[in-house]
Amino acid sequence: MTSLNETIELKRQSSGGAIAPAYWARRNAWDWVFAVLVVVGAAWALSQYQHAMDGYEQAILVGAVPSLIALAWFWRPLRPLMGVVTAFTLLALWLYQTPEGVADLARADQVFMLKYFISSQSAILWMSVLFFMSTLFYWVGLLTRAGDAFEGLGSGMAWVAVGLALIGTLVRWYESHQIGPDIGHIPVSNLYEVFVMFCWMTALFYLYYEDQYKTRSMGAFVMLVVSAAVGFLLWYTLVREAHAIQPLVPALQSWWMKVHVPANFVGYGTFAIAAMLAFAYLIKQSATETRWYKLAPLWLLGIVLCLEPLVFRQSSLEKGGSYWFVYFGISAMIVGGILTTRRRIAERLPSFEVLDDVMYKAIAVGFAFFTIATVLGALWAAEAWGGYWSWDPKETWALIVWLNYAAWLHMRLMKGLRGTVAAWWALVGLAVTTFAFLGVNMFLSGLHSYGEL
Repeated sequence: MTSLNETIELKRQSSGGAIAPAYWARRNAWDWVFAVLVVVGAAWALSQYQHAMDGYEQAILVGAVPSLIALAWFWRPLRPLMGVVTAFTLLALWLYQTPEGVADLARADQVFMLKYFISSQSAILWMSVLFFMSTLFYWVGLLTRAGDAFEGLGSGMAWVAVGLALIGTLVRWYESHQIGPDIGHIPVSNLYEVFVMFCWMTALFYLYYEDQYKTRSMGAFVMLVVSAAVGFLLWYTLVREAHAIQPLVPALQSWWMKVHVPANFVGYGTFAIAAMLAFAYLIKQSATETRWYKLAPLWLLGIVLCLEPLVFRQSSLEKGGSYWFVYFGISAMIVGGILTTRRRIAERLPSFEVLDDVMYKAIAVGFAFFTIATVLGALWAAEAWGGYWSWDPKETWALIVWLNYAAWLHMRLMKGLRGTVAAWWALVGLAVTTFAFLGVNMFLSGLHSYGEL
């Protein structure tokens, strides 16, 4: 039997000197090459665009360097993604330059690559198409014998869509600065921009879980929520011409926005993943059921999908009437398809244990970032309005979201919450989160109401 002193020594070694060498020993030459490239790239960006940055933005750029390196070392597929995004973004910036060396946004309609591929709007439209196609291929893979091949195509398209979303975001950032020095801003300031961020961030987190658990069958459900966000994005662009770059309203002209909003959307994205995996869990559970009330998840999905457009203003529905007609048809096909093929879906889905574990991890990550975002929001409010908390509707609903997931995690960790109750709770959590994100802007007014639907 190991003595107490030996046990203490083993713990000391495992928690002290043994961890750091093991971590650094796992670094190969390509890891260090990537790290050097990130440092050089950040230095170049600082030298080129320092005039457009304040002190806080420069600090964020410097702080992003070790963060990006650590992320890419932690999950190596991020390295080629970052490399491709950087290359095409720099290509777009170069193509915007005239022979005289002056940026001209009119070239977006004159240069082939900009017009059809890598101007911000073109890249985001391609992102939308590829996310739809990714969702389709994931579902074909889930329902057919050649599942692995189709799911592989769906996963690949999701990766390309994420890359195009990031290219579109970075190029849009550059375009905003070319419109005017008082207009340039990081594109996370309105519904159009944050929906783009929600799409790529949700997809990227899912792709991480897909890689870690070595299964692609969860993608069919997760990509449904991404496609729904893309559908809203396209409708919003159609009705409001939301893709146009607008100056920031005074309340958003703060460096806090650059950290508060992305942290919030890590929470939104991972909560959405958890909810869709909870939905998959319930579908798998009801695969052999014939009683109508046991198929409640499907009826709930049908109601949400088919009634969602009715919450928007009548004028908006009239402008996008044909769009919503197609939306209704696709929604009915989705619900009917899941209803009739639920046994096949259940066979292809990973085990209940895997679905439950990913759901838990997604909520844990989301809760951590949502907590950070809430604290950052309070600090921003103190600077902008003179108080940390004012019980504004947005703040109140953010607190409700936080309490909901805090309670979920408490029950999970303290009481062993699992299974059906946990899944239903995660689904309800998505409804609460969606109302906090969209519903407050639509139905309630307050300090956070910067636009309308």
